[in-house]
Amino acid sequence: MRFLVRRVLTALLLAVGITLVTFVLTNLVPGDPVSANLGQRALGDPAIVAQWRTEHGLDKPLPEQYLLHLEGILHGDLGTSQQSHRPVLDDLAEFVPATLELAGAAILISLVTGVAFGVIAALRRDRLSDHLLRVLSLIGISVPTFWLALMAFYVFFYRLQITPGSGRIDPSMSPPPHVTGLYTIDSVLSGQWDVFSSAVGHLITPALVLALYTIGLLTRFTRSAVLEVLGQDYVRAARAKGLPPRVILLRYVLRSALVPIITVAGLAFGSLLSGTVLVEAIFAWPGVGQYAYKSATTLDLPAVMGVGLVVGGVYLVINLIVDVLYGVIDPRVRLQ
Repeated sequence: MRFLVRRVLTALLLAVGITLVTFVLTNLVPGDPVSANLGQRALGDPAIVAQWRTEHGLDKPLPEQYLLHLEGILHGDLGTSQQSHRPVLDDLAEFVPATLELAGAAILISLVTGVAFGVIAALRRDRLSDHLLRVLSLIGISVPTFWLALMAFYVFFYRLQITPGSGRIDPSMSPPPHVTGLYTIDSVLSGQWDVFSSAVGHLITPALVLALYTIGLLTRFTRSAVLEVLGQDYVRAARAKGLPPRVILLRYVLRSALVPIITVAGLAFGSLLSGTVLVEAIFAWPGVGQYAYKSATTLDLPAVMGVGLVVGGVYLVINLIVDVLYGVIDPRVRLQ
C-alpha cells in the first residue's frame, strides 16, 4: 500500500507539471490566434479584436491565464474550442475513444506477436528462424509508418479490394448506441453483430500498420531479455532438476524477462496513442490525432492544450500501471 501511495503522489505532482509545460509550450507557439480565427474584415475592427481577446481570456497576463486554466481543469472545464465552438471536453470525449480503440488493438496485436517472436528467436538463437525474425523486426522498425499505411490502403483496398475503405464502419450503417465510444465493444453490448463485423473489418488494417513498428521493437527487446535470463544460474538449476521446458519458460524465464518488456510495451502504447495523426488521416479515422492537427493549424489554443493534457495523462496512467506491475512481478521492487 505504501508503494502504491508513493507512486500515486508522484503521478499527481507530475500531472501539475504537465499542465504547466503544456500551457507554456502552447503559448510559445509563433502566430496570433486572433488572426487565425477572425476574418480580414473583423481584424480591421479593434473593438471586435478586443472583444474576442476578452472572451477567450487572452487579455490577461500569462500567470493569471495559467491559474484560470488550472482552476478550470480542477472543475472539469478545459475551455471552449475556437474551431468547433463546443467545450473541449465534449470534443475529446468524441474523438479520444476512436484513437483508444485503434491504439488498443495495435498494442494487443504487438504484445501477442512481438513477445511470441522474441521468445522463439531467443530459444532458437543463431538458427535460421532467429535470423529471419531479426530481419523482419529490423524491417518493422525501419519502414516509415505513413508509407506503410499508404501502401496498405492502396494494395488491399484499392487494388485487391479485400479490406473495407476508410472510416470506422460502413457508410450505410449507423454507429451503435454510445456506451464506451469503442464501436467494437458497443456493438457487442447492443447485440449488433453486423456493426461489430464492420467495425473489426475497418479496424484491422490501420491497427496492423500501427503495430508493425511495435512488433519489431518488442521482438528485439524480448529476445534480448530472454537470452539474458536463460544464462542465469537458477535457470540452469531448474533444468538440472529435470523440470519440463514449458514450466521453465513460463515460471522462470518469462517472469524475470517481463520487466523490460512491460516498460517497452507501456511506452509503445503511449506513443501509439499520440502518434496516430498520419495513419488517421490516411484511413479517415476520426480520432484525436485528426482533432489535434486541425486545432494546431487554426491555433485553437484550448483544444491544443486539451489534447496535450490527455496525452500526458495517458502517459501518467501507463507509467503508474507499469510501476505497479513491477511490484507484482518482482517483489524486490516493493522492498526497495
